[in-house]
Amino acid sequence: MSLGRLLRRASSKASDLLTLNSSGSSGSPSVLDGEIIYSKNNVCVHPLQVLQGLGEHHPGYLCLYMEKDELLGTTLILAWVPNSRIQRQDEEALRYITPESSPVRKAPSKRGRHAQGSGEPHQPSPVEQSSTSSLDTNLQFPENSGQLQNSKWDEQQKVFALEQICGVFRVDLGQMRSLRLFFSDEACTSGQLVVASRESQYKVFHFHHGGLDKLSEVFQQWKHCTETHLKDQQVSNEKTCMQFSIRRPKLPSSETHPEENMYKKLDVSTWLNHLNESGQVEEEYKLRKAIFFGGIDVSIRGEVWPFLLRYYSHESTSEEREALRAQKRREYSEIQQKRLSMTPEEQREFWRHVQFTVDKDVVRTDRSNQFFRGEDNPNVESMRRILLNYAVYNPTIGYSQGMSDLVAPILAEVLDESDTFWCFVGLMQNTIFVSSPRDEDMEKQLLYLRELLRLTHLRFYQHLVSLGEDGLQMLFCHRWILLCFKREFPDAEALRMWEACWAHYQTDYFHLFICVAIVVIYGDDVIEQQLATDQMLLHFGNLAMHMNGELVLRKARSLLYQFRLLPRIPCSLHDLCKLCGTGMWDSGYIPAVECTGHHPESESCPYGGTVEAPSPKSASEGKKGPKTREVFSFRK
Repeated sequence: MSLGRLLRRASSKASDLLTLNSSGSSGSPSVLDGEIIYSKNNVCVHPLQVLQGLGEHHPGYLCLYMEKDELLGTTLILAWVPNSRIQRQDEEALRYITPESSPVRKAPSKRGRHAQGSGEPHQPSPVEQSSTSSLDTNLQFPENSGQLQNSKWDEQQKVFALEQICGVFRVDLGQMRSLRLFFSDEACTSGQLVVASRESQYKVFHFHHGGLDKLSEVFQQWKHCTETHLKDQQVSNEKTCMQFSIRRPKLPSSETHPEENMYKKLDVSTWLNHLNESGQVEEEYKLRKAIFFGGIDVSIRGEVWPFLLRYYSHESTSEEREALRAQKRREYSEIQQKRLSMTPEEQREFWRHVQFTVDKDVVRTDRSNQFFRGEDNPNVESMRRILLNYAVYNPTIGYSQGMSDLVAPILAEVLDESDTFWCFVGLMQNTIFVSSPRDEDMEKQLLYLRELLRLTHLRFYQHLVSLGEDGLQMLFCHRWILLCFKREFPDAEALRMWEACWAHYQTDYFHLFICVAIVVIYGDDVIEQQLATDQMLLHFGNLAMHMNGELVLRKARSLLYQFRLLPRIPCSLHDLCKLCGTGMWDSGYIPAVECTGHHPESESCPYGGTVEAPSPKSASEGKKGPKTREVFSFRK
């Protein structure tokens, strides 16, 4: 049998094979060892280490086939091979997607024939690739091959570099800890498959061109892939894939903000409608609300962001803003001159505490962004000056690693060095969204987040409590807060989250609701598998760049809506709703405050909270602390 025919074969008996019991009961079809039951080309893996100049997509061929197993009866083998290795007819790689019992293993297909395949338009199918010899594996070009051939050589070197990072992959799914499917499109055909080993190692496969729905059907038919532990005593639980779930991109209507989808992205015409003839922003509350729900079009971010970051006031006219820019440009020049006029001793001290770290950070910040790409890029030097000058402007904060991640997107959108500097000043001074690196500031953020989790996701909160002090420190979310989700989501989604937070709609702490949304949507594994602190850190770390940002935002908006419906809140969360003002309403959001009883520096609750009468059970618990209860709860 040719390799092409083998790879195209999808058994019509796949469902029967998948549901075979472990003992192979009479009447069931015989197990075909090596039977391919699913195959898909152009399934991508994204390298964790993005090499400069390389794209993030690395397509390959994925297949599932059956194999006999002593304990499970049958198991599923998942294999993935880069398209580039199939195209080169790499015999070692082809063995990974050719089962042991396949005739191809005994009689390899002949090379040099061009078979007809059914791959997707932008990439040859495995059949076409496996029978093509158009690429010379050795890539030996004549000495004067010219720029085109040199270009081919460079491209092939990039492919080889990617193959070193994302090589062939083959696992027995029966030995894995969990499988997770995350659909990212409305039709529920594209998304990610996440395979987790028992050692908390993850592999993420991206289905950009559909096919994930068919794979879902395969998994749902496989009897060893269930949402709960198997109760069959003849099969060891430790040998089964016990965790399988599907995450779909839609939230039920009961779990979405009632005003979801009512606002479109703020574009040029909509933005101009918010300005009067003098250039002042009218109905600021409505503008912030529109940005909170719809975001801002990329073409006008550079004009709107300075308002959100309080560089410009909404009441300022166009003429006043131009005068302010000129004034601030002079001030910025004075700050820079102060830095450049340091004494030799001051320069040495500044280099040790600030400049050394800044110089290291800027050269590796957002280099995949075209704005900062390439050697001797003046925009990188501009970012460097902004950070050095900020350390002089605000020596109390100085510079901390990660600030370059916050400056870079602002500079790329605002484009002007002085304007970017003052926007960054506004970001650090006027938004709670950014936590300074001081311990007390981070602890305040974590306190609020713990209390939100106690209200919204009690089971997860209880798991944190069971882990003791290490669990309650929630190390998995420190980076979320410090870097504003920039390392967790692609730039487009992360910046959309920034805008929603900067809008200060109904709360100054919307970033904490985003944190809770991530936990609610992607944290079930932590509870179901009782992950320890280090495993929890690894779990959420591996989800970075593989989560659905739009889904998280919708969930966060819903959580905020539900929070503001609560008639009573603990006094520990009093500040989450007090600073935003009433907007266009006559009254603000003032729920009754329930005292938690934890005020070591005050005999009474500073927020006027009252202590709820304890139930008989809570009274018997003595000094165990306030009641732990879930005020509202809704999941995916």
